[in-house]
Amino acid sequence: MAHRAALSKAELEAARIVWNLEDATVRQVLEAMPPDRQVEYKTVQTFLRRLQAKGYLHARREGKTIHYRPRVRAIQVVRETVRDFVARLFDGHALPLVEHLISDRGLSADEIAGLRAMLNRLEADQNDRQNR
Repeated sequence: MAHRAALSKAELEAARIVWNLEDATVRQVLEAMPPDRQVEYKTVQTFLRRLQAKGYLHARREGKTIHYRPRVRAIQVVRETVRDFVARLFDGHALPLVEHLISDRGLSADEIAGLRAMLNRLEADQNDRQNR
């Protein structure tokens, strides 16, 4: 796993927009920002340059316009961010995080069913590996 500098909340917001658009200019990212988010063109430009410098985006120039596209898939950033978070806050143990999320937010009946199905699959996979 390549180690990249962590993203700020604002950088992550800009990166998500580029991931969704797949190819974006500063103006397109600015226009895709939430309406309540009052941010200047130059600020968005700074976010995108930082994302490029940190290795999250590619940039290519077309005339006077710079187009940004993802260099790293969103799922990879989620995976890396969660691993780092679990390592720092929970000493690398996922169960305390899951327990916290469930006790803090609760689960709907559908979520419980989904979690139960996931646990059943994990258990079956473990049994398959043990029986080999």
